[in-house]
Amino acid sequence: MQPYDIIIIGAGVVGAMVARTLSRYALDILWIEKASDICMGATAANSAIIHGGYDAMPGSLKAQMNIAGNAMWDRLAAELQFPFARTGTYVVAIGAEELAALDELKQRGDIGGVPTEIISGEEMRRREPSINPAVSGALYCPTGGVCDPWAVTIAAAENAVMNGVELRLNTTFEDFIWEGEAAQHPQSKIIGIKTNQGDFYGRWVVNAAGLYADEVMHKAGVHPEFHITPRRGEYYVLDRARVQINNVLFPVPSKVSKGILVTTTLHGNPLVGPNAEEIDDKTDVAVTAEGMHEIWEGAQKLVPGLNQREVIALFAGLRPGGNAPCLTCATPYNKDFLIEIPTDVAGFVNLGGLESPALSAAPAIAERVVTLLQGAGEALCDKSNWNPIRPARPVFRHLNREAQAALIARDPRYGRVICRCETVTEGEIVAEIHAPIPATTYDAIKRRTWLGTGRCLGGFDMPRVVDILARELGISPLAVSKKGTGSEFLYRTTKA
Repeated sequence: MQPYDIIIIGAGVVGAMVARTLSRYALDILWIEKASDICMGATAANSAIIHGGYDAMPGSLKAQMNIAGNAMWDRLAAELQFPFARTGTYVVAIGAEELAALDELKQRGDIGGVPTEIISGEEMRRREPSINPAVSGALYCPTGGVCDPWAVTIAAAENAVMNGVELRLNTTFEDFIWEGEAAQHPQSKIIGIKTNQGDFYGRWVVNAAGLYADEVMHKAGVHPEFHITPRRGEYYVLDRARVQINNVLFPVPSKVSKGILVTTTLHGNPLVGPNAEEIDDKTDVAVTAEGMHEIWEGAQKLVPGLNQREVIALFAGLRPGGNAPCLTCATPYNKDFLIEIPTDVAGFVNLGGLESPALSAAPAIAERVVTLLQGAGEALCDKSNWNPIRPARPVFRHLNREAQAALIARDPRYGRVICRCETVTEGEIVAEIHAPIPATTYDAIKRRTWLGTGRCLGGFDMPRVVDILARELGISPLAVSKKGTGSEFLYRTTKA
């Protein structure tokens, strides 16, 4: 088999940004993901916030990548045509005793050149009428913003595929293929990977495996001391028709978390959460009664008027917290990003511990991978035909009446509404099934169109989506699944 130049493991937002960034060079790239679709790990469930960069320890890779990545989002949104808004963010102090913490955060931001401003409690009440009246002040960061992590990852991934990257889903990394002696030899060289779909050879392997990055690097024989501890965060989603939150509201952070926030979103549904519970199971995304009680109490500290009657959904996500030390910080700091080419293993780019703000930092992390490869002697030649533009597909509910009528005239399927809560049409669903990265499951369509996220949570649209998937993919309705093999909706027919 002809070897690839680069193999990327993992299709979350970091893997997608790495694939898209490397696609501009004359390289043969294989990108593997064990799940049935992209962005199904840590990227699938988070706060969707682009952080300004004042929170991370000054001098750390986390701070450097956050600040550099934040500056790249406007260009990315324009090229990849995903929604993004620089709403600004607020760290809200309740009571006089929390005000001092704002000064410390501002000092961190000043060191990194992050624009911030401490505003009065009166001004905070003016900007967010629903805020706790006991607010004593807030740290405002105008460069913060909100995005849709699904849309971001899908757009970057599609652009990578459009520029020649080969994406293989349902392909699980199992081990490395070595040149010469065993992994423990100081001159070992990785020349490929073993997967459940066979062996693939490549000159470089990039570890972007998210929650499983420690397991991948351990099989490469590096950093046996590095371990990822899943940190579960639970969330409430509120009904946008009944609750209006205009801003991104953080509490004063703790040592382990940015805290339980109340935030606006691009889709209008306010989001409450997350907490931060360290667990052992990298697959446990169940919500708990204790966790939901904790985040509701935390949210009411910021916005006392919230009512649980307005909750329409609950979910939990896992963040891949690591224990990499910061090598450039003035104080001991063991929660940094790990972004490196290890000196004792050839052919390996290692990314680990990419917890928050990894979403914000993802485009800068991808650029750092390029710098590392160039520093290792890799000659990266620009493609003459690389196209940074990924055209967005029509979103029916965002069009005015005239544009909707014109779209229906071209394709009547856009006139058939399948999801009533979010006004998603058959035309949009069919377009995603036949997109550069086809949506072949219900959840894949949900990530791309937002159907099933309204108050009925798919109760109306699911049977219709099953029919459309079966028809467009040429499969039996019995084979249509929620998120891949083992999650099929239907068991048997009831009539001959």
